[in-house]
Amino acid sequence: MVDHPAVFAWYELLTTDLPAAQSFYGKVVGWHAQDASTPQFAYRLFSAGGAPVAGLMELPLEGRKKGATPRWVGYVAVRDVDGAVDRLKALGGAVYVPPTDSNIGRIAVVADPQKATLGLVGGLKFGTAPAAEAGGPGRVGWHELLAGECKAAFGFYSALFGWEKAQAEEALVDSYQLFAASGRTLGGMFTKFAATPVPFWLYYFEVADLDAAIDQVKAGGGRLAQGPLELWGGSWIARCIDPQGAMFALQGQRGNAGIDRSGEGESDAALAWSTSWGGISSRGRLLGKKPKGKSDGKNRP
Repeated sequence: MVDHPAVFAWYELLTTDLPAAQSFYGKVVGWHAQDASTPQFAYRLFSAGGAPVAGLMELPLEGRKKGATPRWVGYVAVRDVDGAVDRLKALGGAVYVPPTDSNIGRIAVVADPQKATLGLVGGLKFGTAPAAEAGGPGRVGWHELLAGECKAAFGFYSALFGWEKAQAEEALVDSYQLFAASGRTLGGMFTKFAATPVPFWLYYFEVADLDAAIDQVKAGGGRLAQGPLELWGGSWIARCIDPQGAMFALQGQRGNAGIDRSGEGESDAALAWSTSWGGISSRGRLLGKKPKGKSDGKNRP
């Protein structure tokens, strides 16, 4: 049984070039970085409004040898990491890093039965509030799972974390399932399209000016995979890839709303997964209605 709300509370970028990634996200999202290294490895903190919101570290060499690529990992805060790992294994999940005491707290890196990776953390040492209660520029405003099969994925996370189905004020397309913890909407999940290589979690970073952030993505060597796409309430999103290959998304208001930049994202074979996102957009999900109850993304459906 889950005895307290399990919400995303920390995020880490595992990359192959720390200085380049620090500079890139500082310009795109507006994060400030500070060193938090240990004798064992280099570690940096990204902060927004003076509060740490994410970590930055090298992708371990062992992982690279096994084919791991740069990526964002979100950590769900739980009271008992060891107990959560036991439940996860019983539900068919996999453990990549067993429960370990680290510089951010007691952690484990795991995967759901469909191989989407995420982290678990207990006793988080950084940050002042759960991600589900924070908002504004520099924060993570939405969590989206591109699942192998959405119904089975939701059943797994519901059993593991106690997540509940969230309802929208008006029906979204059936393929998109909102999820919540203790009445607070955290994100959504859907069955990925065939063009998307593997199931994964995608995290949306809030920015004050989406157009300016997209310009910084391009100027910094990143790529716009899809967008901008309009949501309800005048907010927009864009899906991107950083210079080292990690996928992320942006959400916010448009500073140059009169400029039609729709469809300017790449769609070649190297970015096949972005084509599937286009399919979601064309089916109207991104223009869906506001979910009922609280949400950690002010302008996210």
